[in-house]
Amino acid sequence: MTIMNDETREFVAMHRNEDVRELALKAKRVEGLDLPLALDQIAGWQIARKKLPQWASCEGIVYPPHISMEQCSSQFTAQYKSEIAQTLLAPAATVRARVSDSGESDNQTTKSEPQLSDSAESVMQTAKSAFQLSDSPESDTLVARSSMVDLTGGFGVDFSYLARGFSQATYVERQRHLCDLAEHNMAALGLDQARIVCGDGVEYLRQMGPVDFIYLDPARRDEHGSRTYAIEDCTPNVFELRDLLLVKSQYTLVKLSPMLDWRKAVADFDGAVREVHIVATGNECKELLLVLGQQVHEEPSAPRVFCVNDNQRIDYDSAAYTQGLRIGGKPLPEAKNYLYEPNASIMKAGCFDLVEERFGVTQVGPSSHLFVSATPVADFPGRGFAIEAIGGMNKKDIKRLLNGTKQANIAVRNFPLTAPQLRKKLKLADGGPVYLFGTTMQGCDHVLLRTSKI
Repeated sequence: MTIMNDETREFVAMHRNEDVRELALKAKRVEGLDLPLALDQIAGWQIARKKLPQWASCEGIVYPPHISMEQCSSQFTAQYKSEIAQTLLAPAATVRARVSDSGESDNQTTKSEPQLSDSAESVMQTAKSAFQLSDSPESDTLVARSSMVDLTGGFGVDFSYLARGFSQATYVERQRHLCDLAEHNMAALGLDQARIVCGDGVEYLRQMGPVDFIYLDPARRDEHGSRTYAIEDCTPNVFELRDLLLVKSQYTLVKLSPMLDWRKAVADFDGAVREVHIVATGNECKELLLVLGQQVHEEPSAPRVFCVNDNQRIDYDSAAYTQGLRIGGKPLPEAKNYLYEPNASIMKAGCFDLVEERFGVTQVGPSSHLFVSATPVADFPGRGFAIEAIGGMNKKDIKRLLNGTKQANIAVRNFPLTAPQLRKKLKLADGGPVYLFGTTMQGCDHVLLRTSKI
């Protein structure tokens, strides 16, 4: 890793609020100034100021080239992962398996022996002696005596937040320059418990002793640099590591593409998934997170699903809501006064029957994923609108609905026209206080709903 000299550091401090492209063209070539490095630091800090404000406030951070900053986790998603880890481990502090500091064999196991596949038995025999059951009150102090490993370290944003909840935290990364960067930045952030290992994550997993928590963010690009989404096409292939992960850690958190079908991913992991976290921010689905853990009971249990969009959060037992696309259970209310659009995480989860039950709303029609109610709904996880008028697609209804309106925000759900096509048909400019939804109601009627945001 190239360390900034005084001239470069001074240049960054003086110009970090300026346009990087203009600086690249106009900056004077000063002796000792490493301009490419300085521009990377300025661009990185400008991204971090919005994406990673805590990192941006730390003067000692060194940023990677632009593309790595664009691809790294945000502070919100990284903090959420840390929250998952601590929530998973804290309730089980008095009964969880602990890594023995001495490394001496201990034949005790947890009170409920997990059911493992045959292929995992040999690994379990070598790992089992490193675990011991703790019944002492002191074991409640989770942060003081817990360990984690990030097998795909990268730039280290996720690791930096996860590590704060553990007394021992190991970062593993194959690329030396990223390891050097991580070593510098973790020290700058005051993470004295961080240990940096330059090496292959899969090989490290095979050789390491058991830990409390493992984190994996498989690379979603193939050898040609093309983007991939399927789990088996990512590096490493977590399917192939499943049994090893189950015996080397109490829990493993896997970050996957939000493009994946979470139900299929759960099925493909064959009973190993304990929790599913669908994480969105700014109503854009960013991450699909799966928590893997050993099966405690003989009968496989369905995972709990967590839908997160900034401060909007709901969770549910997926076994109780397997018919997420069900429609027709509730007739539409006679008074359709309010329209609700679920946030991106709920759309991804597909738990529309849960939304009906929990918030007292009704789906407007098959596959429309919009809801109506007669009365306002407090704390609905999504956007809410007051319905001003409902009409069909005939000229008379359209004239009544628009009533001289020249601009509107247009959205469609399960509608024969796209939003641009509907905008062109209605001859409306974009924006303004009017929100117009095109959708299909129960009975297969195509309708327009004129609304205002609440």
